Amino acid sequence: MDFSYSDEQRMLAETLERLVADQPAPERRASQPDLAAGQCSPLWHTFAELGLLHMPFDESVGGLGGDGTDLMITMQALGHGLVPEPYLAGLLLPGDLLARLADADQRARWLTPLLEGEHQLALAWQESSARYDIHAIATSAQRHGNGWRLDGSKQLVMGADAAAAILVTARIAGEHPDADRLGIFLIPPGTPGLTRSDYRTMDGQPASDLILESVTLDGQACLSENAAAALDATFAVGIAALCAQAVGAMQSSCEQTLAFLKERRQFGTPLSTFQTLQHRMVDMHLHLEQARSMAILAATSLDRPAPERDYRIAAAKAYCGEAARFVAEQAIQLHGAMGMTEECLVSHYAKHLVMFDHYLGDSDYHLEYVSEHLSAA
Repeated sequence: MDFSYSDEQRMLAETLERLVADQPAPERRASQPDLAAGQCSPLWHTFAELGLLHMPFDESVGGLGGDGTDLMITMQALGHGLVPEPYLAGLLLPGDLLARLADADQRARWLTPLLEGEHQLALAWQESSARYDIHAIATSAQRHGNGWRLDGSKQLVMGADAAAAILVTARIAGEHPDADRLGIFLIPPGTPGLTRSDYRTMDGQPASDLILESVTLDGQACLSENAAAALDATFAVGIAALCAQAVGAMQSSCEQTLAFLKERRQFGTPLSTFQTLQHRMVDMHLHLEQARSMAILAATSLDRPAPERDYRIAAAKAYCGEAARFVAEQAIQLHGAMGMTEECLVSHYAKHLVMFDHYLGDSDYHLEYVSEHLSAA
């Protein structure tokens, strides 16, 4: 197969490389002022001006019609520079659901401003009792007059503190237990009954836990009352994007580690001449290239039938998760004690790569899915 980029894709990759190179390094971002709630960064507005926010969405909803490869190029560049803007959590996941489920009025209210860079959104799906199963939802939604009432809780909602609205998954009870459906609801911040606890993940990303106690919404707040298939498709896109982002971060970790070994000297000799360390660098690059192949597989599988798509996506996430942890651990060890310090750039990449394995399902979870698929086949 021909994996070479088209002229447009090469231009996209070069533009992103220059854009990311101009951003502050992670170890210097602590000195940057925090943005006010709901405010987007100057870089986010630059993304909008360049069309990067429109790129992954279909032309029918105001996007540019980019495919999985375009998304992979974008996410690899963001991962390589460890760009903190929530392209995945604040744009791709909630925006993809809106594009699939929203009516014309909901798109005009929420999706169009999202693509223009005017606001960000968030998706609340994870619950404490569900592990990573997006269908095992305990949060309930019940009819309340002409609207809805939601009760439950959500964990690890990325970017909820800056979101103009949060898309929340909830179980809609039917007349029979087997008739339960999965719904998606739009909840603006400050809605009565919604309590948010903010914190930072281990790699410094803003996240929140939500408690919903008799949250009352009008009828327009419901995106869909039967969103299971759309949620599966959106998560496939998100996992493919996440794998590409991890590949970019792994590549940067390998580059930093090799540069350190060439510069650092012991007994008057660069560390890069030690054969044992050369073997470890080779192992890191092998994991990187195999993860890159799996990320390509994921990106090119998004238009496949759902069972084949989900199997390939799960296999890619399982391998990329293992590779990310291996590269992170090796990078830290080869840097020595300084690799654990905040001042060392590679430590920020290592924390990001470890966190990657736990977002949208860890390696064990996806390996179980692959195993079940093979057993059924």
